[in-house]
Amino acid sequence: MMENECDPVYAKVDDLLDLITKSKSLHILLELHLANRQLSFTELKKRVEAASTTVSRRLAELEDYELVERNANSLRPNSISYSLTSKSRTLAPVIQSMYDWCKVN
Repeated sequence: MMENECDPVYAKVDDLLDLITKSKSLHILLELHLANRQLSFTELKKRVEAASTTVSRRLAELEDYELVERNANSLRPNSISYSLTSKSRTLAPVIQSMYDWCKVN
């Protein structure tokens, strides 16, 4: 009997869904997409209405997955901002379409 081999892309989709379904992950990605610019930690925290620890954790996870990049401001020490990576910019329309679909359904 021949076993069916699972397409390895499914595992990647599962990993992505695990990440973006964590509290505030999608919201962070959406806010960075809508802003279309770098956002400071404080600005992101306000926009997603979440505790600092939650936002900090999600940003670190999104950064590890290469969906968000952390940007240090050389002119202002301790000033960190976040932006979407080119990889996540290609994911943004998919997230936006899910948001739009949920809004009308």
